[in-house]
Amino acid sequence: MGRNSGKGSVKKPPKVRDVFVARPFEGLADEAEWVALRELVPAATAPLRLTPEYAGKYGEREITLATVLPMAWPALTKPDGRIFLGLQRSDRSGDVNRDLAAALLKALETEPGSSVAMPVLPGPGPRLADVIVNEPLDISIKDGFEFWLDEGQERDDNVVASLEAANASIFPTAKLASAPAAYWCRVPGKSHVRWVMAQPEDKALNALARLAAAGEIKLGDDTRFAGMFRAHSLLVPVWDLPIDPPAGDWEEPVAAFAARYGAALRDDPLTPDERRAKQGLVGRQLSIR
Repeated sequence: MGRNSGKGSVKKPPKVRDVFVARPFEGLADEAEWVALRELVPAATAPLRLTPEYAGKYGEREITLATVLPMAWPALTKPDGRIFLGLQRSDRSGDVNRDLAAALLKALETEPGSSVAMPVLPGPGPRLADVIVNEPLDISIKDGFEFWLDEGQERDDNVVASLEAANASIFPTAKLASAPAAYWCRVPGKSHVRWVMAQPEDKALNALARLAAAGEIKLGDDTRFAGMFRAHSLLVPVWDLPIDPPAGDWEEPVAAFAARYGAALRDDPLTPDERRAKQGLVGRQLSIR
């Protein structure tokens, strides 16, 4: 009889995920912005800096965090040594933080201009805060993904196809100055404000419940609180807006809401009305991670 004919003798394929970290960006200076770039923003970049330890080992490399890279690559290296690190890609180990750190380290060890090959699982090792300086992100919103290609760069057919597909999927997006990790976007038929709350989930939910019970959860008379979802264990409330007003028209309403929300971040028990409002909010909550 063959080796695989006995019961239980067929080896199972290795699990793709050997760990799951529900809040992978916790501890980073801009946790909510990392979540927003991972889940909300179609095209954006932010510079990263190596810690002195890794800069001493690999040199002062120019590193750019990008929402998406061609064909969802984890990282790419340019011939001059620049590195792009892709944030929006399929999970590998279930720990996004470790996956990103492993991709960056692999890129640092890759010959400039070569593709970055990643193992199926990164295994134990450094995390982002070990490799990069833990500081707020300087985010640049992009209208498209042309930043993938340098001027005069030869355009591979696969990369061009990926670029065209990525550009076709972009919807107008703007980062709001009136609240951290708050973004306006325009989709067919309406616009939205989506805001990643930096506070622990229950504390943020209690504050939103207080505002809902007081009738103060909308951004204005012509807006609607559409609900919220959970992304990497942080709450992301969503408001439906009229489609025409541009992003700048919502800075003042969002700033006013941010002030109300800040005042509602209290530790005192919820009232009966607020508890009912909280149950209503929970019933409209989804989770994407």
